[in-house]
Formats: sequence, C-alpha cells, structure tokens
Amino acid sequence: MLYSKDFTVAICGGGLCGLTCAVAFARAGISVTVFEASTFSQEAGAGVGLGPNAIRALKGLGIFDAVLAQSDQRRPAPRLFSFVSGKNPHDCIFDYETNCEDPVALAIYRPAFLEAVLALLDPSIIMFRKRCTSLNVSENGKHVLHFADGTTHEADLVIGADGVRSVARRYVIGDVPRNPLVYTNTVAYRGLIPTQDLQEAGIQTDLTKRPICFLGLGKHIICFPIKGATVINIVVFMAEHDEPLQSELPYPWVKPVSQDELKDSCKDWGHDPMIILDHLTNPSKWSIHALDPPLQSYVRDKVVLVGDASHAMLPHLGAGVGQGFEDVFVLVQLLTHPQTQKSNLCDVLARYNDVRPPRANDVLQASTRTGRLYDSFRSSAQDKARLQKELSGIWEAVWNYDLDADVVSALEILRRSNVF
Repeated sequence: MLYSKDFTVAICGGGLCGLTCAVAFARAGISVTVFEASTFSQEAGAGVGLGPNAIRALKGLGIFDAVLAQSDQRRPAPRLFSFVSGKNPHDCIFDYETNCEDPVALAIYRPAFLEAVLALLDPSIIMFRKRCTSLNVSENGKHVLHFADGTTHEADLVIGADGVRSVARRYVIGDVPRNPLVYTNTVAYRGLIPTQDLQEAGIQTDLTKRPICFLGLGKHIICFPIKGATVINIVVFMAEHDEPLQSELPYPWVKPVSQDELKDSCKDWGHDPMIILDHLTNPSKWSIHALDPPLQSYVRDKVVLVGDASHAMLPHLGAGVGQGFEDVFVLVQLLTHPQTQKSNLCDVLARYNDVRPPRANDVLQASTRTGRLYDSFRSSAQDKARLQKELSGIWEAVWNYDLDADVVSALEILRRSNVF
C-alpha cells in the first residue's frame, strides 16, 4: 500500500480519543495501528456529554455525522444545566445561560460512540487484547511498544491515548519525585434509571428536558437524559475537599457497592434525590483520580499524549473528553499537513506542545474549582445569591475557545522557523 507519509504511527489505547485519531490518520493515508487492552465487551455503559467545543472538534475531524447517527438525537441541541437545591422543596438556584453562538451539545451512550467510530475503520488496523506495559527507543531510533503477551511493535511515532493510568505518560514524564496521578478524595456513584420508573415513583423535578444538578454540602447529583430521554444517567458525587490529596489507590477503582451505603450518605437530602437513590439499585462506586500537578509537557521524543493520558481531570465541567477531542484535532491538523514528514516530527510535536498544555490545564484547574462550588451549598438565601453569581459563566471559556486559532499559530511558527 502507498502511504502519504514516510512515518508510521502506533496509537496506544483504543478509546474515544484513540479511535478518533486513528480514523483521521487512516483517511489521510498515514500508516497507523491501534493497540487496545480490552475487547470492548467490557466497556462501561455510561453516558458521555459532548459540549459545543467538542462537537466543533469532531466536525473538524469529519466524524461527527457518524457519531450523531449512532446517537438517539436527531440533531445536537442546547443542554444548559439547571441547578436545584438537594433539600426540600428543591428550589431552583440558577438556570445556566450562555453567550456561546451555537451552544448545542450531544449526550451519547459511550459504547454507541465507539461503535460509530469503529465502523469507520478497517478492522485490520486495530489489535485487541494488547495491553502495553512499557515503551523504549530501539537502536534504529524507532519507539518500541512492549505488550503483556510478550510481543512488541515498532513505530516512528507513538500516540498515548491510553487513559488515566497511561503507560505512555510514564515514558513522557520520565523519573519524577512523585507520581502526578493522585486520588482526589472524590467518589462517584453511577447508574442508569428508566425515566418512567422515576416518574411513577412521584419525582417532581423534570429530568427529561435539561441536565439537572442537585446541590448540597460535600455532595451533588448530576442527572441528564440519554436514549431519547427514556433513561436518566445518574452520577452522585461525594468529596472531602479539604483533605490532602492521596497517592494513587490500588486498582480497580470501580467497585459495585450496596444501595444502603449510598443512601446512608444522603439521609439529609430531600424527596427527589431519595427517589433517585431508591432506584439506583446496583450502583458502582468510582474513585476519581486526576493529575496534580498538571503536566507541563505532553511530548517526549516522538511520544505524544492525548486525552486523559495528558490531562486527567475531575469531571465537574463535563469537559474532559472534549479536551481530548481538541488534542486530537490539533494533532491531526499538524501531522497531516503536507509538509510534515519523519525528519521534522519533533518540531511539529513541539508546536502541539506549545498550545495544548496551557489550554487543557486551564480547563483541568477550572473543573477542580467547579467541584468545590457545587459542594458548597448550605441551603441559605445568602448561599443562593452567591452561587447565582459564581455559577454564571463557568462554561464560557470552555465552549467559546478558538481552536482553529491555535492551529494557525502553530503553523505560523513552523513557517517562520523554516520547518515548513
């Protein structure tokens, strides 16, 4: 086969970002192979929220229409949060408004997204049950991926899309005094509930029109409709914000728990949250990890990080996967440029590294602040007024970002430095 580039790419990780990247490279005629540790049969069946910036990135990558077709929405639509008191009578605290020109979003079942993207790929470029354990550089200058089954693979360029516990990240950061991956003292109880069950139980808050966030002290509940609003995706967050961050917890971080454990932690909440918890019959408890401090570089040699591998963050702005798609968009624009070749890969990756860490790390830190905000409501009139002010505009910097300007800036530097 005749390829458009003189370099080969290995993508470590076949999740949302890894597969999206693979589609773009394959379409551009770049030799690419994806290595995924699972078979996708174990994929978590949670909902994924895509904000306006994520949708623009996916459209720029040419895969949004396929993703939309696999979703349960005919078209993306505004999904602005309503913030409600977790205690009776569940007063509305704040309905979010935005100045974003096109504030549409899409909620999709994660396996449905993967199915949509897999359909765009030649199956021969995806290797399943290939868990990468380490990376090193060979004598010929190529990067070598080592897998748990004893096999290896060489490539000129490695893209680490291998998630929060990234092996590629270990290569990029090298020997550091402390592992930046930490337990954030935050847990999330997740589950899916049929909308009809909640309605028949007498829930008063309408969960079918827009995402709802029940606010409280030290905890909050996120509810958003998926599957044509026939199912409500539920995430109950609890956090100890003032405790020191802890080292990475032993794996696995996701465990089934009893319904009683969850309900005991929310006994002081009102009518609607308790109905939700009554129907969260088989909750899973997720121990949330993130990078602290954030990485200042996403690149070493010809290994480059995208998604959670580079900026694992708390999910309180629903922006983590969107930052991953932004990573992929910028990387694809640079690597598929007609003048990018094996001899200038390091220069091209350096320009990716100029623009992505500052942007993604800003979102990472804003997500942490937002979690503290959600968990600070003491059910007083003063708190309601404070939150109305502090919640205003929290998504604007995320949604209104000009990603094309970053690409233009990176290309201009490459031209001025005579790389292009």
